Amino acid sequence: MVEDASGNIGIALGSPNELSPSCNVLATLPPLYPEWLGDRSFQETHRLRFPYVGGAMANGITTTRMVIELSKAGMLGFFGAAGLPAEKVELAIDELHATLGPLGLPWGSNLIHSPIEPILEERVADLYIRKGVRRVSASAYMQLSPSVVRYACTGLHRNSEGQIQRTNFLFAKISRPETAELFMSPAPKKILETLASKGLLTDEEVQLAQQVPLAEDVTVEADSGGHTDRQALSAIFPTIALVRDRLVSKFNYAKPIRLGAAGGLGTPNSVAAAFSMGAAYVLTGTVNQACVESGLHQSGRQNLALAKTGDVGMTPASDMFEMGVKLQVLKKGTMYPSRAAKLYDIYTRYDSLDSVPESIKTQLEKDIFKTPLNQVWAETKDFWSKRDPGQIDKANRESKHKMALVFRSYLGLSSRWAIVGDKERVLDYQIWCGPAIASFNQWTEESFLSDYQNRTVVQVALNLLEGAAACVRAFQFRTYGVPVSAAAFDYRPRALTLT
Repeated sequence: MVEDASGNIGIALGSPNELSPSCNVLATLPPLYPEWLGDRSFQETHRLRFPYVGGAMANGITTTRMVIELSKAGMLGFFGAAGLPAEKVELAIDELHATLGPLGLPWGSNLIHSPIEPILEERVADLYIRKGVRRVSASAYMQLSPSVVRYACTGLHRNSEGQIQRTNFLFAKISRPETAELFMSPAPKKILETLASKGLLTDEEVQLAQQVPLAEDVTVEADSGGHTDRQALSAIFPTIALVRDRLVSKFNYAKPIRLGAAGGLGTPNSVAAAFSMGAAYVLTGTVNQACVESGLHQSGRQNLALAKTGDVGMTPASDMFEMGVKLQVLKKGTMYPSRAAKLYDIYTRYDSLDSVPESIKTQLEKDIFKTPLNQVWAETKDFWSKRDPGQIDKANRESKHKMALVFRSYLGLSSRWAIVGDKERVLDYQIWCGPAIASFNQWTEESFLSDYQNRTVVQVALNLLEGAAACVRAFQFRTYGVPVSAAAFDYRPRALTLT
């Protein structure tokens, strides 16, 4: 804490010897490094330098390039495997193994709950086990599936000292206490026995699985892009922490369950707040989507860089369309939210495509699909025949399911159009986005990060962490009774390098 010649009080980062001779030192505190903000056991367990995770944005928006950059910087990245066919996921895994494996650096990939496509979820989980993917981010789970249990429990063993060790680490991303309890408890015995009967788990793995939580790292997700319950982090994080404490006491676990924080983390202040609530690590998503390594097309990243408060909204989710599940997307520069909502409204009002009035079908063909519905069905049928033929069988039996598949085709393709930058479909771009982008844009305004072409995932991460450390330092001075100005909490982006 220093006072300059004009009597202004502020915080200087660095040693007193580096200060201007005109400054008077009023108070000092020991060093605080960004590496120290979270739970040190998190970095030790996963061999990381920083308590920072790049979340898995679906359809490959969190690219292998992004994962590699984060990993080389001492952070953890999860490849965005959700929505991709198993073949593409396997190619990404092979690339990550080849690039990061020789360096001994950690990385992970995503496993999304697919209640409508359980076969796809099973294929991806099996792929991760066969390929030796040691870290998986489990997302959108409302209940446990055999696939996620199998992944987490495969490879459980005791070391020479009798301690239970994991081969696979599951990161569960949750937003509800009841879901948190599923992942913080031992795996359900019934699912374990079923897996063992099929030869998918050994007797030892089943026995050990009943003594440890399914996941040791649980990410508490607040208001975020994509699937979200739009919770306030300050409300949901302490709630989940209480659930964690109760279950750790109940089951007497030998190792702690670490809680990470996600959602709304677009400024150093919000990151500092997450750590102050006890987060072992922070996980970012929306701000990474705006970075140059993102799989999102340049035009989409430009739109994100212009987003302000109120430029996000909720819309039907493609993967859980029939269930009425919604996700959060960018409204600015696109008509996707209103068009997707219209499709869901029609789906709930009619029993089949045949029962939809001709005037409405004509409007759909003109404004949304831009092609005859019978052609849309032919293309949809071809897609599912290759991906999951059971969906076509169900559509032939249930006309409403056929309608859902047709409507879901638009929802699914809209995110692809945003990724490839289809100029004919700019108004149909589906860009998953949370409110953090507005605060991030305002924070970076007039800095080098205001230009979307300068936004690299590591530079964004370093500034958020360095800024969070500065905010924590300012708060520490204040708790000791030192007068601290608002400017001390206003860390501005600067070009940072790793040392």
